[in-house]
Amino acid sequence: MLLLADGGSTTCSWCLLNAANSVYFSTEGYNPYFWDTPAVAASLARGVPAAVRQAPISAIYYYGSGVLSPAKAEVVAGALRQVFPQARQVHVAEDLLAAARALLGHQPGFAAILGTGTNSCLYDGQRITQVVESLGYSLGDEGSGTSIGRILLRDYLRGRLPENLADEFKETYQLGEVSEVLDRLYNQTLPNRFLAGFARFAGQHYAEPYCQAVVGEAFDAFFAQIVTQYPDYQNYTFNCVGSIGYHFREALAAAAARHGMAVGQILETPIEALVRHHLAPNPE
Repeated sequence: MLLLADGGSTTCSWCLLNAANSVYFSTEGYNPYFWDTPAVAASLARGVPAAVRQAPISAIYYYGSGVLSPAKAEVVAGALRQVFPQARQVHVAEDLLAAARALLGHQPGFAAILGTGTNSCLYDGQRITQVVESLGYSLGDEGSGTSIGRILLRDYLRGRLPENLADEFKETYQLGEVSEVLDRLYNQTLPNRFLAGFARFAGQHYAEPYCQAVVGEAFDAFFAQIVTQYPDYQNYTFNCVGSIGYHFREALAAAAARHGMAVGQILETPIEALVRHHLAPNPE
């Protein structure tokens, strides 16, 4: 049996592949910049169904956000080995490779992730060949849930939201004083997830011109700061996975058009396409 995982910073999608069927489930997301091995293992023990933990799994392929070095990969790999001691192989790779494989298969092209965070690459059909660094929620992650949430929260705290939206925002989130918000951002855990949580507000109120402008601003920044840095980027189609890209796909397609890029695939999650990849003849 194979166990596949596509791990974002907020949610991780899983599939257990066996001869009879495929079992899909989800857990929390495990970005190793915010989690350590014991915390990941404890969450997996809670979130993975008992039948999956006890299954005769031969290999695990985990693709996750924040897996940018061997040390970060080991944070997750160590937890997987604890929870699934029967697995003879544990492979941990960045989620960007999962996106490229899901979107492009073995064809070269451009692939991106727009979820809680942002990532993107050029792919040669087997390997990632170039990456423009997203730089995380504090310096970059343009176009992500954190960037949309950051704009909304900033404008709310500065009194720049339209009055009707400001009242709704206050009622929805009950944020308290500015000092309390800043404490939540700078002194507590998972600040990226905290910021990204506000992006839902933009989706719920997307009929409002203000929310449309916020999403458009975030996507234009993504293209201006990241996509246009790839050489000959307009020669590629724009392909993307992730909840933010998918739920705001019309605005994303419009931003791509403004930057001269045709749209290929926009998927909410790559897990089903990853299953097809690993079931194909001679998967890596």
